[in-house]
Amino acid sequence: MRCAILAFLAGVCWLQTRAELPPPAYLAGAAAVALVLLAVRRFGATLLAAAIVGAAWAAWLAHLALAEGLPREQEGRDVTVVGTVDSLPHEFDAGARFILRVERVLSPDATVPRRIAVSWYGQHAATDSQTPVQPGERWQLVVRLQRPHGNANPYGFDYEAWLLEQGVRATGYVRPAGPRNVRLDAFVPRPGHVVERARAALRRHILRQLEGKPYAGVIVALVIGDQRGIPQSSWDVFNRTGISHLVSISGLHITMIAALAAWLASRLWRRSFFVEGAALPLLLPAQKAAALAGALVALLYVLLAGAGVPAQRTFYMLAAVAAALWCGRVVALSHVLCLALAVVVVIDPWAVLGAGFWLSFGAVAVILYAGLGRVELAAGWRRTLGAAVRTQYAVTVGLVPLTMLLFAQVSLASPLANAIAIPVVSLFVTPLALLGALLPAPLAGWVLGLAHLAIALLADGLAWLAASRLAVINAPAPQPWIFALALLGTAWMLAPRGWPRRWAGLAAWAPMLTQLPSAPPGGSFTVTAFDVGQGMALLVETERHRLLYDAGPQYGPGADAAGRILLPYLRGRGIGALDALVVSHSDVDHAGGARTLLAGVAVAQVHSSLPGGHPVVRAARRHSRCGAGQEWSWDGVRFELLGPAPQSYRQEGLKANARSCVLRVSSAGKAMLLAADIEAAQELQLLQTSPGRLRADVLLAPHHGSGTSSTAAFLAAVEPKFGIFQVGYRNRYRHPKKEVYERYASLGIRRLRTDEAGAVTLRFGRTLEVSAFRSERRRYWHGR
Repeated sequence: MRCAILAFLAGVCWLQTRAELPPPAYLAGAAAVALVLLAVRRFGATLLAAAIVGAAWAAWLAHLALAEGLPREQEGRDVTVVGTVDSLPHEFDAGARFILRVERVLSPDATVPRRIAVSWYGQHAATDSQTPVQPGERWQLVVRLQRPHGNANPYGFDYEAWLLEQGVRATGYVRPAGPRNVRLDAFVPRPGHVVERARAALRRHILRQLEGKPYAGVIVALVIGDQRGIPQSSWDVFNRTGISHLVSISGLHITMIAALAAWLASRLWRRSFFVEGAALPLLLPAQKAAALAGALVALLYVLLAGAGVPAQRTFYMLAAVAAALWCGRVVALSHVLCLALAVVVVIDPWAVLGAGFWLSFGAVAVILYAGLGRVELAAGWRRTLGAAVRTQYAVTVGLVPLTMLLFAQVSLASPLANAIAIPVVSLFVTPLALLGALLPAPLAGWVLGLAHLAIALLADGLAWLAASRLAVINAPAPQPWIFALALLGTAWMLAPRGWPRRWAGLAAWAPMLTQLPSAPPGGSFTVTAFDVGQGMALLVETERHRLLYDAGPQYGPGADAAGRILLPYLRGRGIGALDALVVSHSDVDHAGGARTLLAGVAVAQVHSSLPGGHPVVRAARRHSRCGAGQEWSWDGVRFELLGPAPQSYRQEGLKANARSCVLRVSSAGKAMLLAADIEAAQELQLLQTSPGRLRADVLLAPHHGSGTSSTAAFLAAVEPKFGIFQVGYRNRYRHPKKEVYERYASLGIRRLRTDEAGAVTLRFGRTLEVSAFRSERRRYWHGR
């Protein structure tokens, strides 16, 4: 059974790497082939059949999920719908985001998917009430929708895959439509609505008791699994110290609560506490009553937690053990783990795309492999402590290759941090948080305040650990063969006692931990234009140097392109430092991520046109103003700043766009011109001051292709073969403008838009090679 389940998993994983789904007609043929293979009754044939069934099952569910969608011609159209709030809303300063289950579409000739994700900015209701929407409410809303779309970058989060997993086939926002946005029912009774309303009530209760407390979001996460209230600064500390798995409802927490419920039920059942004078153990053995109570409490906790993959895995394992106990059967824990894996993947085949799936099942598999899953009959605190230490050692060592593959870093502070954090969070904070969430005020305030104090003290210590440069090891995400070798070494190190020279397995980690970031050869350079939405960010790499041109936009409070896209990319490549950052000008779509970037990676030099008191200038180690005439060379590659003119800094009232840092990068007869947001006046100035230095093979379209830039004379002087447009999908500025976009085409310039192509990589050497991320790593859900 275990091998068949793993083969089924392999089939599901294979399907999730496909650019296109197999036609529905092929699925029936796949089922027939699987039946024939099963009839052969050979081990290999059975595994192949399981893999085929896994791929076919995942493909069938994908076809069902993609069957409904928003027609492309209806994007951007106002549509009136009636539906219920089907998720726990995420409340932020500007409004709220939630999933709406659409029941009726009131607009004629409109097609709307059953589940849509909408944001409601400003007023939450037509009555100008600031009361946020609540789960289970029925609303009539005027919404403007678009098809699922997310940024597409290497090592980045696949938002489109996440929407597909959630069953969401359109996103959008509520239009300010006055009386047409109205609450129709305060609550629509459905099981899912009851759970989400309970989660909302608990969150509201906790936040009210911990108002203004910095770690209130952590307490909320431990009670209901909603991690959206934890700021990025806290996540950075938790990730660097390797305790982020504790800042959620983990399998350890669910098991602990279920065990407590089972112990309490057993004690009460044995004493016939529930029915005076009755002998309940004669009617039902106390063991079975305890197993049932533990499983039910675990189910309740998992529902309140939002049913994430780690929580699901734990519940299915506990349920399997409880069922085996009721049936009087002994079952191996490896069978239980595989059974839980099968249930998770059958219900949600897209779960394999998330890091939580692999870390959750991987951690348990490591514990079982290392022989730490056996129940030891002998008691005593020394034995318990020894088992805990061995378990932590096995998990820490066993997950190193997987952590490097998923996050390109390993926390060296993790063993010490977890040794402190696990007992504090699991045995003290989590029970207090759960108790405080259920108690009325003022008792809740006292109990939750104590839990918050413990988290605050723990966070202070973790911040001290995280501040050390030795807290983590960074290296490029390993290649498949390097990962496989590291897994083999890990298995050697964790082999059962008596295995010869287990320490020798550490040698297999050497290729993984000593990798260096890839780099172009001397005299050539590579440019990566990231898909950051409506903004700019490009990484220029030479043989031994790296420069980032602009840092992308700020998306909202605490969220920007650096945190979501640039830093994950740099970590994935194993890049721990930049030689220079050029911030072209102060507009938020160019400078919005600069402070986060400076906090997350070492930057030797910042060049910008920003005023002296700008926060980015203050955060820089070294700063210099951009000015025409500045130039330098790295590894045979020439960098020239063509603008702004030095005298422009003395012109008061000049727009920030007019002071954009214009950078030309060239080598071996190939060049790229990065023109930021210059407009027609600055283009004319460049034609007058630098006519012979404008020619470039690739042009970063000035001002995202706005109507105020890319004049015919400027394009004729540059003579680019390629034009790169860094724009957001359906952006409100309608960049690039139609007439400008067509102007590029009329001149024979090949156009690449990041909203369509994703991140674009250009390799300048003897030849110019261009690749687009969405083309190279296309998946069947992209653009659907």
